Amino acid sequence: MNAAQAGESLTRSVEDYLKTIYRLSDGRPAATSEIAQALDLSPASVSGMIKRLTEQRLLDHAPYRGAQLTEEGRRVALRMIRRHRLIESYLVANLGYSWDTVHDEAERLEHAVSDTLVERMAAALGHPTSDPHGDPIPAADGSMIEEDVVPLSELPAGVEFAIRRVGAEDPELLRHLADRGLRPGVTITVVSRQPFNGPITIRLATSEQVIGSEVAHHLLCAATEGSVA
Repeated sequence: MNAAQAGESLTRSVEDYLKTIYRLSDGRPAATSEIAQALDLSPASVSGMIKRLTEQRLLDHAPYRGAQLTEEGRRVALRMIRRHRLIESYLVANLGYSWDTVHDEAERLEHAVSDTLVERMAAALGHPTSDPHGDPIPAADGSMIEEDVVPLSELPAGVEFAIRRVGAEDPELLRHLADRGLRPGVTITVVSRQPFNGPITIRLATSEQVIGSEVAHHLLCAATEGSVA
């Protein structure tokens, strides 16, 4: 029986590790160097924590192959992601926060709030399925549906797409996107693109804009109903 199954409270550090490994894994083990970079820690510190979490049966780890979550580790990670994204949604919907200011606040609160409070937030919001950045919110049972999305930087020209998610946490970039009306739910069409990762011209409902390929990479899109990709 691991610590989580035994009812022991997990530390903030453990919760952050599991959440980070979930984000890095994407169907494959996460390398120690990746985890260290994401958490701004030394590889030696990460190696020690990986050993501890493996002993607690929250991770599976093979030397030189990386670490991945066990079923219980994944449950904990999704619980934390649900908390984070619901808190962000509540802060924006009810407390006047903007989407570029909620990440750090949610990082602090996600470790402190009770499950009861989180579920009351969810109910007050009408049980949303995505947060202000378009990221999917795991259900209370740990399930999560992720829509297939493509970065705007890779979209074909002449096909209508909708922005579904903004894959960025940088406040300055989020403010820049908001100023230009580039948010989840907005419909866009690529008009043209310059070669060698040059700027991309896109059409919105009433205007055209030119954006850099690096910015376009953070805008994750899906074809609209009836469009042909």
